[in-house]
Amino acid sequence: MSDKKLAGIWIDSEKAVVVKNHDAQNAFKFFLCSPVKAEIQHGNSSENAAHNAERTNKVKFFKEVEHLLTNSQEVYITGPGTIQEELKKYLHDTAQFKNLAITLDTAQKMSDEQVLETVKEHFNA
Repeated sequence: MSDKKLAGIWIDSEKAVVVKNHDAQNAFKFFLCSPVKAEIQHGNSSENAAHNAERTNKVKFFKEVEHLLTNSQEVYITGPGTIQEELKKYLHDTAQFKNLAITLDTAQKMSDEQVLETVKEHFNA
């Protein structure tokens, strides 16, 4: 088992499931964090307002995910669509995560348990 602080995420536009092997201080075995839910905006008066609300909510969502990744040295991000790429760009645009090693992958919907197993497999844990 590595003593590196590792994290894995399954993410789509509605929620993120984060698995990591560390708390604030120590690296130990992988565990699931509470899922992070995205706020979905409904019924805006204009397309522009809807777009702005969507961007604001996405940044808020990414910030919550980012908070769980604090102190991680390597991150594995998987999920459907392109949101993993958006999260990677967001993290690399953040000073704290500028040099973070991030591996991207794609995967359809998974249970929390499957996410845990996929992340452990990815890091050979």
